[in-house]
Amino acid sequence: MNMHTSDRNDLPDEPPIRRVFRDVIADRLTDPRPPQAAMLFQSPVDPFWTDDRFFLGDFYNGILHQDTCQPGTADGVPLLAALAVDDRVPPQQRFEAIDLLFSTATVADRHLADCWPNSPRHADPESEDRAREAVRSCTPDLLARWAAECPAVRLALAGLAVVFPTARTLPALTPRLRGFVEQHPQGTDIGDYVRFILVLAAENDDQTLATVESLTDAYWTGTSRGAPTPARALHLLGQMLNRVGTGLTRSRPGE
Repeated sequence: MNMHTSDRNDLPDEPPIRRVFRDVIADRLTDPRPPQAAMLFQSPVDPFWTDDRFFLGDFYNGILHQDTCQPGTADGVPLLAALAVDDRVPPQQRFEAIDLLFSTATVADRHLADCWPNSPRHADPESEDRAREAVRSCTPDLLARWAAECPAVRLALAGLAVVFPTARTLPALTPRLRGFVEQHPQGTDIGDYVRFILVLAAENDDQTLATVESLTDAYWTGTSRGAPTPARALHLLGQMLNRVGTGLTRSRPGE
């Protein structure tokens, strides 16, 4: 592994999570690293990074800029994938990494549903396709960690699993999510989220549409009924995953 001596040097006044991220990327990715990795190694430290929150906001935005894909977005996907599979990264940030991978992979669908019948602003189909394929390529390794992951990260992985369905992973979701279904009733954020995951895993278009209509009428920002159902479903799922993530900062779900 090609690792510079400076890769391990702590910098004064840097946010603690930046130090963790730098160690992980130094170990897992060799040069040339993605351009966004420069934020982990540059000196001096940005004076606006007064704590983890400010650094993370800039770091994530450097990969998926304001929820839009740019030419460099696909290059940043390996950074998120490396952080998501390393136990040195706290569970909350592993969840955030997978959540951002979900967002990256679903940009085109979510924005299509949100803007229908108009075209999404700032769309970049080529960059979106490249970014989606980059996420697809790393998803099997992420899902392979299911048994070792904490419940919070499993919730994010479940969302990624239905974005890239396979004949092996979809049937596995029912037993894998059984504990969540038993502990979190319908009408709760986690309960509704995992039940909607299972609806999507069933790949029944009529059931998916009915569930999208039911949930968006009750709780969520709806989309035009003329928009394609898969896009509407991912628009809804993205909202639900964001709500689940907000709740996880306050409490940890059970097995």
